[in-house]
Amino acid sequence: MEGIKRMKSIETKKDYQEYVDKVTPNSQTAFNILKAFMVGGTICLIGQFILDFWTSRGLSEDDASAATSISLIFIGIFLTAINVYSSIGKFAGAGSIVPITGFANSIASPAIEFKSEGLVLGVGAKLFQIAGPVLVYRN
Repeated sequence: MEGIKRMKSIETKKDYQEYVDKVTPNSQTAFNILKAFMVGGTICLIGQFILDFWTSRGLSEDDASAATSISLIFIGIFLTAINVYSSIGKFAGAGSIVPITGFANSIASPAIEFKSEGLVLGVGAKLFQIAGPVLVYRN
């Protein structure tokens, strides 16, 4: 009797493992890393073009760096507002989170999501939901 239970248990484990193997998606780690690297690198390349633009307009290196940060933050918030940055994030994963545009997205997303609750309790309260602790810790 004990042997039969043990055989059923082995068959059940084998069936379960076959089921798991069938429904588990194949890992695409190398491809995901490549996508993250390419998108993150592209964002950084765009940032370099923006820095070169501000430098060519006669700004000092410090002022051009500040203008570049502001420009990238604006682009990140704009792409979040028109619902494009979420598609970039789904495709690139961490490649879209690491640059400054990802930080802008993390600030803008909760504010946009809760705008129906009003300017103070919706946008104002949710604006720093994710980024607030980072800002407090940094200062």
